[in-house]
Amino acid sequence: MCLQEKIFIIQPIFDDNWRVLHSEAVSLIECAGGAYCGSDYQTIKEINPATFIGSGKLREIAATLSGIEGVTILFNGELSPSQTLNISAALDDRKVIDRTTLILDIFARNAVTAEGKIQVELAQLKYIYPRLKGKGAALSRLGGGIGSRGPGETQLETDRRHIRLRIKYLEKKLAETETRRAIHNDRRIKDDAKIIALVGYTNTGKSSLMNLLTGSDVLEKNALFATLDPTARKFTIDNVPFILVDTVGFIQQLPHDIVEAFKSTLESALNCDLALFVADASGDYQMQLDTTLNTLNALGFDKPYLKVLNKCDLIEDTSALPSDCIYISAKKNQGIDELKSAILKSFAEQLVEVNLLIPYSQINDYYKLGSLVSEKSRKFAEDGLLVEGKVDCKYLNRVEKFVK
Repeated sequence: MCLQEKIFIIQPIFDDNWRVLHSEAVSLIECAGGAYCGSDYQTIKEINPATFIGSGKLREIAATLSGIEGVTILFNGELSPSQTLNISAALDDRKVIDRTTLILDIFARNAVTAEGKIQVELAQLKYIYPRLKGKGAALSRLGGGIGSRGPGETQLETDRRHIRLRIKYLEKKLAETETRRAIHNDRRIKDDAKIIALVGYTNTGKSSLMNLLTGSDVLEKNALFATLDPTARKFTIDNVPFILVDTVGFIQQLPHDIVEAFKSTLESALNCDLALFVADASGDYQMQLDTTLNTLNALGFDKPYLKVLNKCDLIEDTSALPSDCIYISAKKNQGIDELKSAILKSFAEQLVEVNLLIPYSQINDYYKLGSLVSEKSRKFAEDGLLVEGKVDCKYLNRVEKFVK
């Protein structure tokens, strides 16, 4: 990418939601390392099949940008290959990218693990492939810079057959990682560690919350999609073991190819025992919560969840916030005890308090149970080991012989 590539936004307006989409686009540009240099807006009553916004509006934009060199055009929506080509031609052959291309570029920038890189490349190729059908010229205008990371020009110069083979290869590799994850999840289930997934809008402080709860050092960054690869850490609440998983964040109109490519990553949320939907209390939290739930529902999500409003330290009055949410500030360590209590309460129906007496002659049998009993206290008495603790109701029969 060119250093501080200048990006000009064309913002189509369909409804009142355009302001949020435009704000996100500015943040996306910054995350891609670009420099936002202005916008133009067009209310859309009917999409122009050739240019989306119409030739008249494009002439206005061309006049606005006349004499300004090195400006890339971001159309804050999704363009067809022919629309990309026609808009570029109308704007003096400037480079034109759409919202999906920009998001894919950021994903390529932030992917760290092998799986993350596979997912990004797969999403890019699936997006590129249908745009190669007789429209290579439109894509060849991309050149370097934002929108050309990952397969970029190298893949655009290959034929469709090669891309199809590459897609199949990547899908196979991704399936292998899914198999390994399934085995890993089975092992966690056997270890009886409840899985809690942090999900929600991007840049709402999920990584900060994870670090606070688990004492880990997951990357915290005030940027969209800073956390791309899932991260899992162990922690306990009142000696009850949990595994906390941080997942990729969502934004509005997250492209379908990206959701599909990262479905395996999001399985940590789909297969959790409890999800924490994290939103920014100082922003449009209802939109963030709705976007999160709608995205997960499209993938078949059916797990219990808690709604958590983070960054409450940034607002003076929390009385107007919805009562069915938990208010916290991960940065200021506020409301964390209430969150922990809510997590334990959500599992209350599954956990049973027990008082156990384990004769010394059977102490080895008790130790073989591993972590099935979350001990609150233990005491060595004359007739055996006295234990107070909690047991998942589905394992109650395993400790029944020791119950006092």
